[in-house]
Amino acid sequence: MSEARAGILPRQAIARMIDRGEIALAVPPLADQIQPASLDLRLGRIAYRIRASFLAGPDVKVGDKLDRLTLHSFPLDGGAVLETGCVYLVPLEEALALPPDISATANPKSSTGRLDVFTRVITDGGQAFDTIPAGYHGPLYAEISPRTFPVLVRPGTRLSQIRFRRGDAGLSDRDLLALHESDGLVSPGEPVIGGGLRLSIDLTPRAAGEPIGFRAKHHTGVVDVDAKAARDVFDFWEPITLRGSASLVLDPDEFYILVSREAVHVPPSVAAEMVPIDPAVGEFRVHYAGFFDPGFGHAAAGGAGSRAVLEVRSHEVPFILDHGQEVGRLVYERMTELPDVLYGEGLGSNYQAQGLKLSKHFRAG
Repeated sequence: MSEARAGILPRQAIARMIDRGEIALAVPPLADQIQPASLDLRLGRIAYRIRASFLAGPDVKVGDKLDRLTLHSFPLDGGAVLETGCVYLVPLEEALALPPDISATANPKSSTGRLDVFTRVITDGGQAFDTIPAGYHGPLYAEISPRTFPVLVRPGTRLSQIRFRRGDAGLSDRDLLALHESDGLVSPGEPVIGGGLRLSIDLTPRAAGEPIGFRAKHHTGVVDVDAKAARDVFDFWEPITLRGSASLVLDPDEFYILVSREAVHVPPSVAAEMVPIDPAVGEFRVHYAGFFDPGFGHAAAGGAGSRAVLEVRSHEVPFILDHGQEVGRLVYERMTELPDVLYGEGLGSNYQAQGLKLSKHFRAG
């Protein structure tokens, strides 16, 4: 396949962008920084505590607005704690000089979303979060607001990732149905397709008190974002078990980790992104971190797929979720060419073959 084809650029094409200077790195790339269809973005050396979230707006540089919105700044060298309820802006170690036919989209990494760290990328002249227009030349900034747990970060911490796109990469519902017939997108059963692959919630009561999900605790200790299996689950999370009715009441502004009923599969020729369900069917948000790389669920269980872990928050009022209720959509996009490495084949792929799973930072017991 030609790199000029419309679609999502794979890791080898991202590497070529780095070689050409279209992605500029303040420090050399890490071995696992380029994922099958995305690039991890790294925090720089200084953080700004700001009064409020903002967008630069047309013809305005982020730095110009920082001058009047910054409360104070501090270095990240040696590690620094970002407090809950505060908004921070951190220049990233990556900058872009995109060709006129390449745009980009950013998203929190899966581990970031599962910690309830609200993270978005902004640019000079930007009019939308996490959206970088074709041909953009300039720096990137991460807006960070921990919602539940305070987090420890440092230069090089990776909270966000970016995906590069040429043209219209989207698959139609007809394309999705054909892809399911050839590769199998969900199991068990047949897919529900409409504006993407529809996903539903799994609230089946488990045996012997096994949890159907987790609810985050308040007033916890700090989570070191770069440390794996360093914190005990029960110091930060309350397991949720069900008896009888397969339904769950979401309390307003509480944070939950739940799991999809379907096991999903992202074949090597495509990538996917979780997008919210229509808010008219419920005032709740699902999945803050939405990229699914090519190969997700591909090798797991003989190709039977992996569950989608759902980060869930209800807004304004309590809301009842019932087992099997639709909560989100997976939108699939074609790749310009097959990635030379798939998700799950190294590269720090922490969530292949997952079921209900908290972020990599927690250990059981």
